[in-house]
Amino acid sequence: MAAVLPPKGDGGTYTFTSQPRAVQERKKYREPVIQQDEVPPQYGNIMYDRRIVRGNTYAQHTLPATAQPDPIEIQRQQENRRRAIARKRAKDQLRPRSPEAVEGRKHIDVQTELYLEELSDRVEEADVDCQTDAFLDRPPSPLFIPAKTGIDVTTQILEGELFDFNIEVKPILEVLIGKTVEQSLLEVMEEEELANLRSQQRAFEELRNAELVEQQRLEEQERRHREEKERRMKQQREVLKKEKETAEKIAARAFAQSYLADLVPSVFGTLADNGYFYDPVERDVEQGFMPWLMEQVEIQLEKSQLGRLVLDGLIREVSSSRFELYNNLDAKLVDPKVASATVDSQKVKIEAEPSPATTTGEAEKPVEEVPKPEEPVESAEPETEQTQEDEGGED
Repeated sequence: MAAVLPPKGDGGTYTFTSQPRAVQERKKYREPVIQQDEVPPQYGNIMYDRRIVRGNTYAQHTLPATAQPDPIEIQRQQENRRRAIARKRAKDQLRPRSPEAVEGRKHIDVQTELYLEELSDRVEEADVDCQTDAFLDRPPSPLFIPAKTGIDVTTQILEGELFDFNIEVKPILEVLIGKTVEQSLLEVMEEEELANLRSQQRAFEELRNAELVEQQRLEEQERRHREEKERRMKQQREVLKKEKETAEKIAARAFAQSYLADLVPSVFGTLADNGYFYDPVERDVEQGFMPWLMEQVEIQLEKSQLGRLVLDGLIREVSSSRFELYNNLDAKLVDPKVASATVDSQKVKIEAEPSPATTTGEAEKPVEEVPKPEEPVESAEPETEQTQEDEGGED
């Protein structure tokens, strides 16, 4: 703030001082206006723009601080524009539209005016031609021969009057000879120069070929080194990969062993309880020995049943034969002649038709030892018992 100091005595002078303050900073360039890409540029009339200077151009014009655009106002205007664009876009999206075309078709624009107009992408063209008479060639112009004017005059020049050939020809000959010699020298020099160029070219080509061979050798050596390097790097990567896989496998194996240490016994115990694991000896006995044993037992039972049936048949035949024999003996006691004839016929019948009992050795006993008539039942019982004993022995 400015302050006025009082005068110092009678001889004092008036002094004006002010407090130090910072100079107002003036920006060299205007602040860029941040606009969104979708916001259209705003146009206005420059005649009403306060930044446009009227009058002379050499005088300095500065805008007051109030004329600077307020950034808050600019931001508010941009926000209003953004909201308006968003509302317009939302309104366009909410507007009912035609459904999408089905697969294989597409929507096209159709004229809805009262008077239809034919529209075509290609401009209609029509070919029209006409024929005219052929043009005749213009005849060639006649050769211009100027009219003869003046008077013809003749004269005669004798040999040697105008110039002497031997004298006049010397400069020409000197020139021709000089040019010929000069041309010859130039040709010889050119040949020598060409020979030198060829020799230099041959030397250059030899050097170039040698350098090319050396370059190819170095390139081949570099290629071999590069391939060897790539091969070594690939081998090293494979080794590292295998080592990593091995380490992962070892870690996985250790983890699996530690994880399955308590799981494997319980799983095997559960499977064994459920019958998934079995004793091989017991399994072999159940599937191999027991079926064979049952088969053999069935065979033995069938044989025993067959023996019983055969024994029953033998007993039946023996009983029937003894019954007939006893009947014949009873008839013999009544009539001795008939009895003897019956006994003889019975002997012949027994000898002619041997019964199954012959294999056991019991068929001959009834014929040789005829029991007494008084004891028919007692003599038959021991024979039956003996037959049963023989059958038991066969079994």
